[in-house]
Amino acid sequence: MMATVTRWWWVRHAPATGHGGRIYGQEDYPADLSDRASFAALADLLPAAPIWVTSHLRRARDTAAAILDARRFAAATDAEAPGCVIEPAIAEQHVGDWHGLTYEELNAIRNVGPDDFQLWPASECPPNGESFLDVIARVDPAVTRLTAAHRGRDIVAIGHGGSIRAALAIALGAEAQRVMSFAIDNCSLTRLDHIQNGDGAGAQSCWRVVGVNLPPRAKASS
Repeated sequence: MMATVTRWWWVRHAPATGHGGRIYGQEDYPADLSDRASFAALADLLPAAPIWVTSHLRRARDTAAAILDARRFAAATDAEAPGCVIEPAIAEQHVGDWHGLTYEELNAIRNVGPDDFQLWPASECPPNGESFLDVIARVDPAVTRLTAAHRGRDIVAIGHGGSIRAALAIALGAEAQRVMSFAIDNCSLTRLDHIQNGDGAGAQSCWRVVGVNLPPRAKASS
């Protein structure tokens, strides 16, 4: 029986602007779209006819639009851009009362020294917010649902550092705290393949990690 591969192309949004270096979590800032070379490279790297998915946050939607604009320009066509599926479940972690704080202010609240670079626990929940475990819990069913709906397709998901790490935790079956150590840079590409054999109750599936935090570099010409 042939396996069906559903390919996830996770892209972290372009840098957010307007937050003044403060913690912004799910606050809705626009993206800095000045790095056209990165969008052109992503347009070249991403598959030709994927399902496009973004979070509901503006920086993700801005990034998707910039990649699609770069693709249309490269193709010299006025064709309409495909619609993007807006999926709030792949948004960034909601940091509740920590929104708007400087990292120094957050360290003081958490009694962490300025030179202590350890990550906060995956289970730690900001007041009126969510923990990284909560992020995994909302990303997991969304990934399962979209994988089933678009089985065998390419899915380009414009997400966030937190949601992409959550996808890695799901794919690797790894302990959440360890997954928080992955670097996920702006405009980087993370490729995860879902492989399924069979259908129904007897189906077997697994994940393959193709690449993590890959920089946006255009394909080498042959």
